[in-house]
Amino acid sequence: MEHTDESVFATWIFILILTAVFVVTSFLAYTVIGDAGQPSWRYGVVKDVPAQSPYAVYPKVPYPQHVKGAKGE
Repeated sequence: MEHTDESVFATWIFILILTAVFVVTSFLAYTVIGDAGQPSWRYGVVKDVPAQSPYAVYPKVPYPQHVKGAKGE
């Protein structure tokens, strides 16, 4: 198989183009999607325990266990 100067040059151009695309894509991902730190808004603590949540589906039980019965047993 014969290697000409044209095929070696075209191969290096192709490799350089792929490298440039990778570098530009990585730079854009780093600058655009990079971590901007803590957000300025704060939701605070959201209660997610069903007996404490205002959006609970089930009514509150008199004792904090997860089963209904005499004293949560």
